[in-house]
Amino acid sequence: MSTALTRGVRTVHTRISSLLPGRADLAAVRRDPRRDLLAGLTVAIVALPLALGFGVSSGLGAEAGLATAVIAGAVAAVFGGSNLQVSGPTGAMTVVLVPIVGRYGPTGVLTVGLMAGVLLIALATLRAGKYMRYVPAPVVEGFTLGIACVIGLQQVPNALGVPTPKADRVLVTAWRAVEEFAKAPNWTAAGLALAVAAAMLLGARWRPTIPFSILAVIAATVVAQLAHLDAARPIGDLPSGLPAPSLTFLHLGDLGSLVTPAVAVAALAALESLLSASVADGMTVGQKHDPDRELFGQGLANIAAPLFGGVPATGAIARTAVNVRTGAGSRTAAFTHAVVLAVIVFAASPLVAKIPLAALAGVLLATAVRMVEVSSLKAMTRATRADAVTLVLTAAGTLALDLVHAVVIGLAVAGALALRAVARQARLDRVPLDRGDHSAEEHALLAEHIVAYRLDGPLFFAGAHRFLLELAEVADVRVVILRMSRVSTVDATGALVLKDAVEKLRRRGIVVLASGIRPGQRRVLDSVGVLELLRPDGRDFATTPEAIRAARGHLEGVVPAQRTAPTSGEEAVR
Repeated sequence: MSTALTRGVRTVHTRISSLLPGRADLAAVRRDPRRDLLAGLTVAIVALPLALGFGVSSGLGAEAGLATAVIAGAVAAVFGGSNLQVSGPTGAMTVVLVPIVGRYGPTGVLTVGLMAGVLLIALATLRAGKYMRYVPAPVVEGFTLGIACVIGLQQVPNALGVPTPKADRVLVTAWRAVEEFAKAPNWTAAGLALAVAAAMLLGARWRPTIPFSILAVIAATVVAQLAHLDAARPIGDLPSGLPAPSLTFLHLGDLGSLVTPAVAVAALAALESLLSASVADGMTVGQKHDPDRELFGQGLANIAAPLFGGVPATGAIARTAVNVRTGAGSRTAAFTHAVVLAVIVFAASPLVAKIPLAALAGVLLATAVRMVEVSSLKAMTRATRADAVTLVLTAAGTLALDLVHAVVIGLAVAGALALRAVARQARLDRVPLDRGDHSAEEHALLAEHIVAYRLDGPLFFAGAHRFLLELAEVADVRVVILRMSRVSTVDATGALVLKDAVEKLRRRGIVVLASGIRPGQRRVLDSVGVLELLRPDGRDFATTPEAIRAARGHLEGVVPAQRTAPTSGEEAVR
């Protein structure tokens, strides 16, 4: 084995070892196990209807949602990078999975989940978790708003008690469901959905600590059973346990076509999980997640869940928030949540099977409403026009396209608007010449033939043309001095535009001198040949007074001697 290969293997081994649980995790588990157990039980009660609802919405059934919550929840709790994160099926992931189910079927979704898990582990090994910090807040807010709208629209068929129409877009599906309801209204289903949603929303304001979601679902199920409401369709039969792990679902022949959906699922899992972990950190004091470990844990969770019939999972913001608010301090709480759900799967599946689909739709409608933080949206839209545009386009992209394309659009728009704002900071200002030790007559002569411009800000592709074209239009002078000490950055485009402006001036017989060029900018300027144009006598100038003396010498036909160092007064006017 070559030395390079050996080093590579050691590097990978070291990185993977750093992603595994350590002593610090065990120490945190031992601090307050009773509080963590209680928090885990509370989260499980909240998570049960969500797991069922998201499983149904994904198209793989309630049992897939439960399997995901149990398996992915347990694996991510042990191997994830946050002590407080709770993982499982989420609305955002459901939005991505629906078109995959429609095109490739349930086995395609399970294969995609497995592939996404491998990609997440690769991202963790490459230490890509730190790049989450570069996602702008308006993109996250627009992304969340769009997800909330999509989740709400997805529930329309079940909330109205009609079969889910076949359509590529959720807006079309919801509209067709409304049309079906208008033809044959199912007021029983609509009433149950609205009642459950109202109980959750109003109850959360009245007593935030009470899990109104499970109470409302239980009440709706009891009413439907006692009143024999046939119009309230139940979930249906559920298996009394988790299926044995299996690889028979793999679409080996379709792996090539499944790469793109797998990348989309992995990107969403990374984005939502790291965002949720960041939210958890912000709700506590002293907690800080490891983004690379979080990606690693989510990768393992998404490899394990499909083996048991589960769908791709992510960190769940709503369940994580409940976990934090109920006092969780370690991974024990999230692991307990998974264990409690497993007990429900084994012991109470016949009862769970009787829950009306309309009740689960009500739970998810309320969840969608609660995802939208009106105050945050107002703050973003009022901040700057660029933030508002980014937020709106990201949300619209989520509705019209899909989540991954929406995030890409949001990032592209945010980046373009940020570059535009930075480019506008660049200025080209004409500045008065320093009088120095010149007489009034000499200074008047210099001012008549020499002009100095100060370049201020970035000289790069987004803004170089705007003010350097202005420079090329200088008239009625013999010498132009460019004061470049305030140029913050130069790229190849900016250097080329500067070269073009200097060449135009020189063709008109105007000498161009430069002062204050920073050492870090010389390589870029020299690479395109502009540095040679800025030092007609073989050098550029450290300070503006030196450049003025050179300009004066040019006007008198004399080249001044080079000075070794500027005086303190000259230093101030670079």
